[in-house]
Amino acid sequence: MEIFKTIAALQNHLQNQNSRKPVGLVPTMGALHNGHLSLIKTAKAQAATVVCSIFVNPTQFTDAGDLEKYPRPVETDIQKLEQAGCHILFMPEVTEMYPQKEHWHLDIGEIENRLEGEFRPGHYQGVMQIVYKLFVAVKPDLAFFGQKDFQQIRVIEKMVELKNLPIKLVTCPIIREADGLAMSSRNIYLNDAERKHALILSWALLQLKKSFVKEASEKLRQEAIEMITVEPQVKLEYLEIVNMDDLNRDISNPEKGIIALVAAKVGQTRLIDNMILS
Repeated sequence: MEIFKTIAALQNHLQNQNSRKPVGLVPTMGALHNGHLSLIKTAKAQAATVVCSIFVNPTQFTDAGDLEKYPRPVETDIQKLEQAGCHILFMPEVTEMYPQKEHWHLDIGEIENRLEGEFRPGHYQGVMQIVYKLFVAVKPDLAFFGQKDFQQIRVIEKMVELKNLPIKLVTCPIIREADGLAMSSRNIYLNDAERKHALILSWALLQLKKSFVKEASEKLRQEAIEMITVEPQVKLEYLEIVNMDDLNRDISNPEKGIIALVAAKVGQTRLIDNMILS
């Protein structure tokens, strides 16, 4: 696996690999787990050259303390990527991606302000800012994202559309632990008791999926909320049932699909999850 820390070196290498198209990009913030590695596996099946980026992006954090404590097990991440057969790791410093102060704002409409956007204002502007920079640097043909960050995928799709980028986005399924907990880099913050309490999120979503009837969606949503709120150390931020297109609560159009998304703090750790209902 080749490792690059500058855009110039990365682009020079990729330009000399013209025969190895298409190029697939897996953007990450590191602290890799099997969910990330499943993206690498899918990328290898669809792309001749797989680039994984590791960059803890400061502009998408709304809490400076959260940015500071975000896990950065670099050597372990490199070993995992090598074992997964990743071809290229792009691991820039902050000064490489943000050499000077810049203003970024892209109007993508109401989807930015719903759900995660309500609790983390400005977060998706930071996400779009860095993903656009990575797209410009790597010029991938395909980019791979996990379903766990479902709203993020819709936001990036909107950015790709508005920026007219020739990139195909590929959504990969959520990878879960054996007990159902969605894999996340933040799971390492959970102590044993908190981890057990965190299982209520996936359990409530699963029960919602099993019993889901569109006509009774609000009643079922409230039942799922009650399941979560009685669990110790779990503070629910939202559980919403929305259409899969623009994440609006209008689920009347069956062609758009229906998804339930949840976010909660378990102890001091914020977790998100989702499940497709229809």
